[in-house]
Amino acid sequence: MTHSLQISTAVEAARARIATARLAAAYGVSALDRTRLTSALSAQLRQCLTKGGTWRLTLDATAAPAEDGLLHALVTPADGTGAAAAQPPWRMTVHCPGAMDAADAATVADDPTVLAEALLGADEDTALVLEKLTEQEDLVAFHREELHQTNQGVLALHAELDAAGRAQREAFAAERKARNEAESARRRLTFLADASAVLTASLNHDEIVRRLPDLLVPEYARSVDVWLFDGDDDRHRPTSHPAAAVRAARTGRPQYAADHPGGLLGVDDQPPSALDPARPLLCVPLSTRRAPWGVLVLSPPGESWDPDDAVMLIELTRRASIAIENARRFEHNRDIAETLQRALLTDLPTTPGLSLAARYLPATHGLNIGGDWYDAFRQPDGSLITVIGDVTGHGLHAAVMMSQLRTALRAHAVDGGSPGQLLTRLHVFLHHLQPDLYATAVIARFRPGDPTLTWAAAGHPPPVLRTPDGQVHTLDAKPGAMLGIPLRQEIADHTAPLVPGSTLALYTDGLVERRAQGIDPGIERLADALGTFSSAELDADLDTAADRILTPLLSDSERDDDVCLLLCHLAA
Repeated sequence: MTHSLQISTAVEAARARIATARLAAAYGVSALDRTRLTSALSAQLRQCLTKGGTWRLTLDATAAPAEDGLLHALVTPADGTGAAAAQPPWRMTVHCPGAMDAADAATVADDPTVLAEALLGADEDTALVLEKLTEQEDLVAFHREELHQTNQGVLALHAELDAAGRAQREAFAAERKARNEAESARRRLTFLADASAVLTASLNHDEIVRRLPDLLVPEYARSVDVWLFDGDDDRHRPTSHPAAAVRAARTGRPQYAADHPGGLLGVDDQPPSALDPARPLLCVPLSTRRAPWGVLVLSPPGESWDPDDAVMLIELTRRASIAIENARRFEHNRDIAETLQRALLTDLPTTPGLSLAARYLPATHGLNIGGDWYDAFRQPDGSLITVIGDVTGHGLHAAVMMSQLRTALRAHAVDGGSPGQLLTRLHVFLHHLQPDLYATAVIARFRPGDPTLTWAAAGHPPPVLRTPDGQVHTLDAKPGAMLGIPLRQEIADHTAPLVPGSTLALYTDGLVERRAQGIDPGIERLADALGTFSSAELDADLDTAADRILTPLLSDSERDDDVCLLLCHLAA
């Protein structure tokens, strides 16, 4: 249904507004939509009256069977001329929940009562709108408060997240610091272990002192001075020493000399050195169990030392002190042993027509002393006894036992006897003297004018005989058992033809035995080396021949056993 109203005055505009409100109410439009419609219409009509002219309000209600109806309001110019014609149409549509007969609703009588009722109805609609507005404001306030609480929660959550983030960053930083400290500690321990191995690998205290600067420069020190109190081992020989080094020597405590405290654990702070005030110094005593005998003076690679590095340097100095002390003790014992060895190995006798040459080389490990020995002496009947032997073991004890066997052999030889008889007496002597010690030996006897060599062996490598024609023979007749074993034995004599120009080689197993090869290849090498000489060379210089024999057989610089060689050459 369509209703059309002409509007040219304010009264007509008011009637149009009233008619619209009544028609909307008749069609069941809600109070809120009705107020929205009438308010918007009033504003539009006010603009139209301001512009002047005649305007037409068209109200058109449509309905669908299954849907709510619609109320359309349209304001257009009535005549289509003048200024109003340029105004675009105004439209507004509201929903009509109900459909009813509203034929008389759009008719507004010119009656004050009707106008008053319309005004009161408009106020009622306005009151409803205000009530709805109040409800919306309360709802907005509620949601605002709810949003505020939510914001507070979000802020609290952000604060917690920030705190958790800071804690996590701190944990990561602490873990990184711990990892770096662990890596630094591992690096220091590795260096300390490697440096200790280097220092203890040598038994020469000069070599240990020389290696110290090589180990520390440049990673842990810019310079290293080793001050040893005996003076002979002072590598740098400074004209004077820092006061902190002197104090370290007197007190036995590490000293740190600089223009600022070092803060190093177990280290006393001292003023800077007058010799070089700009350079910090760490002076660590090289101490023994009794007293310091030297000072290690270090300058830092940078401005100062890390406290952990200083602790490591002090520990390394302590280990270096032990290594140097052990090396000095070993050198002292070695000197004693060498003196004893030289005293035990007597000079060979001079015999017309028979040349002797002997060589003794101690093992390269441990003291330069062992149980190998050689000897040559005359018996009362004019025979020359040559002997070479080997006491089990090394060191001072083996050398003392070797000396006793040597003396016992000479004592038994005074009463005469063949090589086998002499070895049998030595066997009994050693068994009663030292039951848990054993020895091997070979004895060869040369009689003046006798073309026969008599010899006997007890558990010893066989002698090697070179004949004048250059042939080399191994005298491998069955030997006796080792001397000193708990077994009764009579060691037999053996003989071999001896013609002028012959050379007999007696030796110990250290010359021919190698762990990976055994002893037989070594005996063959000795025979080959001896066979390379001519009788004239052996007649001319037997000592040189002995050296030339040892050279190819001892190509290895390291020897685990003593080496002894005795050459007996009958002149051609």
